[in-house]
Amino acid sequence: MKFGLWATILALLVAGSSCGQKQKQATTMTNKPVKEGLAVATFGNGCFWCTEAVFQNVEGVELVESGYSGGHVKNPTYKEVCTGQTGHAEVIHVHYDPAKISYDELLEVFWKTHDPTTLNRQGADEGTQYRSAIFYHNDEQKQLAEKYKQALDKSGAFTAPIVTEIVPFEVFYKAEDYHQNYYNLNGSAPYCSFVIQPKVEKFKKVFKDKLKKS
Repeated sequence: MKFGLWATILALLVAGSSCGQKQKQATTMTNKPVKEGLAVATFGNGCFWCTEAVFQNVEGVELVESGYSGGHVKNPTYKEVCTGQTGHAEVIHVHYDPAKISYDELLEVFWKTHDPTTLNRQGADEGTQYRSAIFYHNDEQKQLAEKYKQALDKSGAFTAPIVTEIVPFEVFYKAEDYHQNYYNLNGSAPYCSFVIQPKVEKFKKVFKDKLKKS
């Protein structure tokens, strides 16, 4: 991946093993920002244990919720989503302050912290629930996402075509409680140590200017 191209692409935009299963638990539905003044972005870019941990470190992000979007089954459980039969993707619901970070900056983090060229797969995690997806909440988000995707494909930033789907947001089902804030609560678990921690460390090196102040 040619990371030197990212700054140029962002400037153009401004100018214009898998997660372990547990017993069934009910999911809840949340679609609005947690407080006034915030906006919401919804991304699918692999196992939400990993993506949640990355976006929790972004300055301007107030809350990251793990859950499911893009399927046809109401109130799905994690076990059902893992079958690939519900149509849902594992996603994160990012509540952010537009005064501190823009949607196109969130897109930069999204594109740069997963492989958007592998269909229904991220690393060892395979299945439609791990597909690369952007669920846009308004026309502005749609236009920015499509423009960014086209610019990346034309630039050759990736060695293969981007397969990220860009589709309208419909509903977000919050995942079971044990999925929320997973890395922070289970940092010593093998999956966290060997899979999530390296992703978080890489993110912190690449995005030093976007890290939350300690």
